[in-house]
Amino acid sequence: MSDFGAPALYAVLVWWFTTGIILFLDGLPRTSFRWSMAGATMILIAAGLALHWSAADASLRGAYIAFTAAILVWGWLEMSFLMGFITGPRKHACIERCSGWRHFAHATQAIIYNEIATLLGAVAVFGATYGGPNRSAMATYAILWAMRLSAKLNLFLGVPNLGEKFLPAHLQYLKGFFCRRPMNFLFPFSVTGATLVTALLVQRYLSAADAFRSTSYALLSSLLALAVLEHWFMVLPLPTDRLWIWAFKAGPGTTRRGDNLDRQLAAKAPYHPWS
Repeated sequence: MSDFGAPALYAVLVWWFTTGIILFLDGLPRTSFRWSMAGATMILIAAGLALHWSAADASLRGAYIAFTAAILVWGWLEMSFLMGFITGPRKHACIERCSGWRHFAHATQAIIYNEIATLLGAVAVFGATYGGPNRSAMATYAILWAMRLSAKLNLFLGVPNLGEKFLPAHLQYLKGFFCRRPMNFLFPFSVTGATLVTALLVQRYLSAADAFRSTSYALLSSLLALAVLEHWFMVLPLPTDRLWIWAFKAGPGTTRRGDNLDRQLAAKAPYHPWS
C-alpha cells in the first residue's frame, strides 16, 4: 500500500499551483487573454488524450495521470469563466431591491453558459474514460463540480468572506449576487456532508487492496479536504489571498492592481474578450 503523504502532497501542490497560475494569467492585461486561452486549449487537448489513455491504466501512474488530467480540464473551465469567455448573458448586477427567486434567476443568467460548459465537460470526461478500470478522473471532476456548485450557492446565500480579491475587474458585477452575512442554512450541510465523504474516502484508502486504489483514494480524499478548507475560508477571518501572493503580482497595468478606470469601464459596459 502506497504512503498517504506523497499523493496528499501532490494534490496540495497541484491545487495551489494551478490556482495560482490561473490567477496570475487572469491578472495580466486583457489583450493577453486570447493567447492564454489558446495555450490552455492546447493543454486541454493533451489532457483529453491523457484521460483516454489513463482510463485503461489501473496502476499508480495511471491514478496520478487521471487525477492531473481532470484537474487540467477543470482549470480550462475556470480560466474561460474568469477571463470572461464563458460566463452568461447577464453582464450587470441586479437593482438594489431585487431579491428572492427573481434574484436567483438573475444570478443564474450571469453564469449559465459556464454551468452548461461544466456539464459538457463532465460528459466529455465520462466519454473519454468510459469502460476503463481507472475511474479516478471522473471522481476528481465530480468532486470539483459538486464543491464549486456548493461554494457558489453559499456565496449567494451569504457568508462573511466573499473573496472579492479573486474577481477580476471585468467580473466585478458578480459581487452584486454575493451576500455578506455571518452564516446561511446551507453552509453547515455543505461542510458536514463533504467532511463525511472525505472520511469515507480515507477509510477506502485504508482498506485498499493495491497501490492503484490506495493512491486514487488518497488523491481524492486530499482534494475533497482542500475543497472543505476552501469552504471554511468563506467564514474564517484568514488572509487567504496571501496563499497566492505571487499570483497577484502580475505586473503594472493589470486588471487586478487597482486600476480604477478599468473598473469603471467594466461596470458600465459588457466585456467582450474576443474584441
